[in-house]
Amino acid sequence: MIPYLSTTRADSPRALAIGSWRIPLWGGGMTLLRDGRPFWEVLGQQDVDTTIVRMPANFPPSGTAARELSGMGTPDLLGTYGTFSFYTSAASEPAERPVAGGVVYHVAVDHDIVKAELVGPDNPFRTPARRTTVPFALQVDAGGGAARLEVGDQTLTLRVGAWSNWVPIDFRLMPLQSVRGMCRFYLKRVRPTFELYVSPINLDPEAPAMSISRPSSYAGDLARQTGRYYTQGMAADTKALSDGILSRDEFLEQASSVRQESLRQYWHVLNDFKDGVLFYYFGDLDQISHMLWRARDPGHPAYDPDRDAPYAGVIDDLYVAYDDLLGETLRRAGPDTSVLVLSDHGFTSWRRTFNLNTWLYQQGYLALRNPAIGHDPGLLQNIDWSRTRAYGLGLNGLYLNRRGRERWGIVPDEDAASLADEIRQKLVAMIDPRTGRPSVARVYPRERIYPDPRHFDVAPDLIVGYAEGTRVSNESALGGVSDGVLADNTGEWSGDHCMDPDAVPGIFLTNRPLRRNVRSVQDVAGAILAEFGLEFAARSRER
Repeated sequence: MIPYLSTTRADSPRALAIGSWRIPLWGGGMTLLRDGRPFWEVLGQQDVDTTIVRMPANFPPSGTAARELSGMGTPDLLGTYGTFSFYTSAASEPAERPVAGGVVYHVAVDHDIVKAELVGPDNPFRTPARRTTVPFALQVDAGGGAARLEVGDQTLTLRVGAWSNWVPIDFRLMPLQSVRGMCRFYLKRVRPTFELYVSPINLDPEAPAMSISRPSSYAGDLARQTGRYYTQGMAADTKALSDGILSRDEFLEQASSVRQESLRQYWHVLNDFKDGVLFYYFGDLDQISHMLWRARDPGHPAYDPDRDAPYAGVIDDLYVAYDDLLGETLRRAGPDTSVLVLSDHGFTSWRRTFNLNTWLYQQGYLALRNPAIGHDPGLLQNIDWSRTRAYGLGLNGLYLNRRGRERWGIVPDEDAASLADEIRQKLVAMIDPRTGRPSVARVYPRERIYPDPRHFDVAPDLIVGYAEGTRVSNESALGGVSDGVLADNTGEWSGDHCMDPDAVPGIFLTNRPLRRNVRSVQDVAGAILAEFGLEFAARSRER
């Protein structure tokens, strides 16, 4: 019953074990778990040229567009969604300390020399698997404003407060075989404490270790034409800000560099666009809104006027910048080109957290193996399935422990509907004692959101639409139980959209009337096809 990632699945290669070495007999790969037929596949079958750049939930790329670069969902070289490294000489640090989004390593400064290692992926050729490493060394200058970095066969100067360019790194797996990644270095300070941030090790688009584009040469072509770029699907390092590794200014500078890379790439692909469909995704507005929303919300429980007020205009200024981008796009596209601007959600302040699993526990729907909640390991590992009828998983999902579906399910099909309705009624009646308002706006049955019964083996039985300002807690989303149901959100991640849709409506703009009306995000694919004379039955639902 351990949860697994819903977007992709890694297929392990078959291997021959010889001593401590495992020799692959054939390669593994990644399988995209997204279901459904993408609109660009339909267009391609009608000889419409399609370029799909950074489409979310398209890793590995489908291969059904003329050109594709994967986006949100693309991992780093470690196979995670972004694991940074932070090296510090602070005496209080242990040798190695995992944090939410990375690893902190203690280093020593010996005669102005720092020696450490970049940690790469596990070596699949070794038994047991061992992580790969690449040593590096820094010579700190006498003035304390810079350091000379030596890594591999490369030497470069790092200046305090400045980001390096992308540095390609080869991690050796076995003689004559290595895997390529790339990273950026940020020297925070050298005295009195040495501090060095290293970005997650991204797949190098010029030599990607996994498939990130179709054709396979497309990622490298873009890098050679516009420069290396973040390939990790969500590149702004929100975790480093949440962990206190990067300051707000450092985070915004890093996010700005992500945006500049994307802009160079976007103008390149737009200038190459002649006919058909071009899709391009920008994600930094989303990531910055998550991290700086409270700066524009004095009512947020963690709002600090001294710290937050200087950043109150950051998000608005970013919208203005994208409005300028849209204006230039319209100018270059000309009056005969349809331009569509789409967001999959809006944003609002995230003030209160709701632990759904704790609520289910308190209401008697969920049982624990160990009632000492403070030691709950999460990932559903503390649940007593023999006495549990419902549990929460993911940002809005509530599952019944159904007999025949869950491994130790106890709820028979004939009782599922009445149990789901009972839970729904109690959730929408839940009042937050702090605000005096409901915590949950609506609860949707799965049949209303996922009408195709082929998906019922993985779809939640209920989808919880939290009220504006309230979102499920991180602990509950990962299958954990905490001490209380409701709490103030005091984290850096202060804006969100995983609430009832009415609280966070998205945006859809066009520069000319479309042949088919768009009332929800589910209508967009059909509307695009209709522009090319391809009519498909639309499935648009009113709430």
